[in-house]
Amino acid sequence: MRTFFDYFQIASGIAFLSIVFGRALYLRLSRNIQAIAIGGGKRGLVLAVELISFAGLAVWMVEIVLYALHCDFRIFPTPLDTLLFDSNVAKMIGVALISVGLIIFVLAFVSFGDSWRVGFDTKTPGALVTTGLFAVTRNPIYVFLNLWFLGIFLINGRLIFLIFAVLAMAGIHWQILKEERFCTNLYGQAYQDYCDSTGRYVSLRVRANGRAGPT
Repeated sequence: MRTFFDYFQIASGIAFLSIVFGRALYLRLSRNIQAIAIGGGKRGLVLAVELISFAGLAVWMVEIVLYALHCDFRIFPTPLDTLLFDSNVAKMIGVALISVGLIIFVLAFVSFGDSWRVGFDTKTPGALVTTGLFAVTRNPIYVFLNLWFLGIFLINGRLIFLIFAVLAMAGIHWQILKEERFCTNLYGQAYQDYCDSTGRYVSLRVRANGRAGPT
């Protein structure tokens, strides 16, 4: 029997995809901006990690649907299906984390305006954005992703989702470091000043003004 938590997980994925592809389509049609720049101009380890990360995200979302619909089929071996805990309190905390994350996600898109990109856009990079949510965190979309992965693990309590969460958080941190080097080369001292005044994940105080790069 499916529960609220099952439907909530699926709804969070639908919301994520709707926002991302809806925004990408809007920018393409109204601004002629190709917002999704996955793989463009990259090679070697950077390209491999980026493609593996997006493939991993897709597999993770399929796993969410399989578990939420209580399907017998599993992508990964049975040992990874191990139930670590089954707690309604943990599930509610997971729902809260994902809900907060989705709010952050939406506010990040509002702050981004036309500057939002997926991947490194060297041809038509967006303007430096630092107002709104970017005065609190340099990487609001990555903060959302961390909360989402953690929340899904708490809802399901399965080993496979713990592994996904740990790998995702490590991969996200690695990607942030790569993007910081990209933004430093692109925006120069303005981005360095922004990094000095705003936390990578969260700032304890909000700046009145500033500049922020893409996440």
